Amino acid sequence: MSDPYLGKEVAGQFRIVEKIGKGGMGAVYKAEQPDMNRYVAIKILHSRYLTRSDLVSRFRREARAMSQLSHPNTARVFLYGQLDDGACYFVMEHLVGQNLAQLVRAEGAMKPKRAVRIMTQVCGALEEAHQAGIIHRDLKPENVFVTSQGGIRDFPKVLDFGLAKVTERQMRPGSMVLTQQGMVFGTPEFMSPEQAHGKTLDARSDIYSLGVILYELLTGKLPFDAKQPIEFIQLHVNATPIPFSQRLPGATFPPGLEEVVMAALAKQPEDRYASAAEFAAALESVLQLEAGERGSITLPTPVPSAPMPEPAAPIGTSPRRGKRTPRWVLLSLGVVLAVAAVVALVAVFGPGS
Repeated sequence: MSDPYLGKEVAGQFRIVEKIGKGGMGAVYKAEQPDMNRYVAIKILHSRYLTRSDLVSRFRREARAMSQLSHPNTARVFLYGQLDDGACYFVMEHLVGQNLAQLVRAEGAMKPKRAVRIMTQVCGALEEAHQAGIIHRDLKPENVFVTSQGGIRDFPKVLDFGLAKVTERQMRPGSMVLTQQGMVFGTPEFMSPEQAHGKTLDARSDIYSLGVILYELLTGKLPFDAKQPIEFIQLHVNATPIPFSQRLPGATFPPGLEEVVMAALAKQPEDRYASAAEFAAALESVLQLEAGERGSITLPTPVPSAPMPEPAAPIGTSPRRGKRTPRWVLLSLGVVLAVAAVVALVAVFGPGS
């Protein structure tokens, strides 16, 4: 069956030439813009979801969040609109390269200096978002695309703000509150302990996710061994990350690097870096010491930072690498755990107690 969008004109200035990605909610296309002599990417939400006001609002929120950010390491959004069939779309810069998940899958663990350089740039993008009152809430290797820009290699671009929390001051009158407090959302392999609990989130939740991503870049593996989504959630909440030496025996890392990553992975938000800028500074201090420059490793001071103005609004889980957890799985797990608890009570106290 041919794709109805191939060859389609969009907004009178773009022509779709190729599908370059797809998901459960829509697809991403490569399009040419002849007047500007360039290619762009167009993300389209399936028209069948127009009746789902929550998904339409989430899609619009992603476009709005990304359009407000100007950091060079955030993917740029140029235009938002609707097609003739009602399908929502937004036009963004076309990127050539691979995401971090693809890089790790193809090459294994990264050299520490390369991994740190990439992640300090990602921290810069997140710092701007956090200062603007936007928390990503679904940071994972798939959402960091590595390309070349201005002759600079390994230039990361942060993508997919579809689950972003936008604070009250960023929301227009009439904006839909997408979610309810207390639901679990995100990607289990990369979510913070407070995210796993469905608690109020601030920028430090994104710091935790960045720590998990960097851990995987450095070792080629995640900080915990688990097979099921609920296991990852439990380990994020309760377990100590596996040391680098056990993950990658025989490998050497710059002094202090593991301590910095583990600080980002602290269970309590107040024990992590208070901002993406602080995390980036700590990573830079590791490279400076390795280069023989004077200085010391920066570790976080356990003082709570001010919370973001609005409670987080969880909205279910998103899958990772095509094999991760659908939202309904975690909801089903919650039901199963609740039923198991009732059965246990009956077994202890008897049906008549």
